[in-house]
Amino acid sequence: MGFYYRKSVGLGPFRVNVSKSGIGYSVGGPGFRTGVSSRGHRYTTFGIPGTGVGYRTSGGQGCLVLVIGLLVLVGAILKGIL
Repeated sequence: MGFYYRKSVGLGPFRVNVSKSGIGYSVGGPGFRTGVSSRGHRYTTFGIPGTGVGYRTSGGQGCLVLVIGLLVLVGAILKGIL
């Protein structure tokens, strides 16, 4: 097991991550996030807020997850969770 370092700075829905590997960025909110890692890999993450349960795709496979994530995000905003 090795040591790692990561610092994250949030600016509204935007997040900038600084690590030993470089700088990555993402956009999203609770339950959904999409971005580019410090190594240049694209990813999309969809999760159930507060549960620790989620799903992450890499590369161009995030279309379905993107749609589902946006629907969950809009639903959460309409219900007043966010």
